[in-house]
Amino acid sequence: MSEQRPTRKSQRTLPQRKRIALIAHDGKKDELLEWAGRWQETLGQHDLVGTGTTAKRVAATLGLSVEGMMSGPLGGDQQIGARITEQRLDLLVFFWDPFAPMPHDPDVKALLRLAALWNIPVACNAASADFLISSPYLAEEYTMAIPDAGDWVAARTQP
Repeated sequence: MSEQRPTRKSQRTLPQRKRIALIAHDGKKDELLEWAGRWQETLGQHDLVGTGTTAKRVAATLGLSVEGMMSGPLGGDQQIGARITEQRLDLLVFFWDPFAPMPHDPDVKALLRLAALWNIPVACNAASADFLISSPYLAEEYTMAIPDAGDWVAARTQP
């Protein structure tokens, strides 16, 4: 049996004002705060969402409005993943710690899988986040290909 994958026949246009998720593992929170401080003005022009402590620290330290989700281990990664599938998130900045094993590694993997599936730009460190946030596409509409979920479901339900 051949593996079925959703075709990328559908398109989605990201708005000028992006919805950006900010996530950082404990060992990377200070690094994300430093990065966000360098891009504070730019980030302030977009809608921010973050998990647990990361959202609280970015809001308190930088004075930015950040919608807080649950902490990652308590389901925050999955809440962000749901926003991706609902097409209510445009960029993911996720500073994950390659040296610290996480009890919620399956959730992290699921979040990154959804970002890849739905063609969401992802930055996992300061350098990739710099490239992402400085892109000329950040401040303009951007049309991208996404999976055709309806086509995929129809193909799977056919005998």
